[in-house]
Amino acid sequence: MTPAKLPKKILLRQHEITADFLREIDKHLDDIMSGKALDMYEIRDLAAVMYIHPTHLSNTVKLVTGKAPCYFFEMKIMDIARDLLANTEDSVTQIATRLTFDPSNFVKFFKRFEGLTPKQYREQVYASRLTTKTERVTI
Repeated sequence: MTPAKLPKKILLRQHEITADFLREIDKHLDDIMSGKALDMYEIRDLAAVMYIHPTHLSNTVKLVTGKAPCYFFEMKIMDIARDLLANTEDSVTQIATRLTFDPSNFVKFFKRFEGLTPKQYREQVYASRLTTKTERVTI
């Protein structure tokens, strides 16, 4: 028995919901970084902004992308965290607070995805930059 083929209108709507979700994540994280928002949204908050049920949002994003909505949220937070660690002198605590984390939870969150603590990551980035500068001088 072959699965029923979904009408094109439904497929387009699923992709539209997914695209809107990704845009809302970016908008919310921009608001967090600019100080316009003080609390990190959860998936249910993003669903509310989009006027859809959280379960429908989760199921749709997973169906379209093969990944849960939290995956995209966490990856974008990690991109911001990596950038802040590599390109600012802000302390790990300041970065954690800016991203609405308790510092110890931020370290655990970061290490789960990067395999290094934020401090180790920053040291690795700085060491890499030093190596690159040294190579440029000696060549």
